[in-house]
Amino acid sequence: MQALKTYIVEDSQVIRDDLIATLEELGPVEVVGTAEDESTAVQWLTRPSSRFDLVIVDIFLKGGSGLGVLRAASALPQRRNVVVLSNYATEDIRRKCLELGADRVFDKSNEIEALIVYCGRLAAGETGHGALA
Repeated sequence: MQALKTYIVEDSQVIRDDLIATLEELGPVEVVGTAEDESTAVQWLTRPSSRFDLVIVDIFLKGGSGLGVLRAASALPQRRNVVVLSNYATEDIRRKCLELGADRVFDKSNEIEALIVYCGRLAAGETGHGALA
C-alpha cells in the first residue's frame, strides 16, 4: 500500500506535531508539508510543483480560515481528497465544509481513529467521498 502524500493545515504546533506522529505511525501517511494559515496553504496547494494525495484542514487558523483553503482546493484543476479535522465539527460546520468540497469532516476530540481508517481506505484505492461514507 502506497503512503498518502498528505498536506496538513493546522495552526497549533502541538496538535500538528501529534497529528503527524499519529498518522505516520498508524496510517499509510507521509506528510509532505504543513501550514498554519490560509495564505501559506493556498500558495503551496496551487503551486504546480506541489504533489499530494490528501489535504487535512482545520477550520480556525492563525490567519484566514480553513474554509478559504477548501475553496482553493476545490478550484484545483485535478480533484484532490480534502478532509476537515476540527474541534468545531457542528452540523452547520459539517454542512458548510461539504458544500465547499470537503470529502469528510472529522471531530478532533473523538474521530481521529475514523480519520486513520479513512486514510487506509484511500491508500487502498477507495475514492475520497465514498471511502467511509
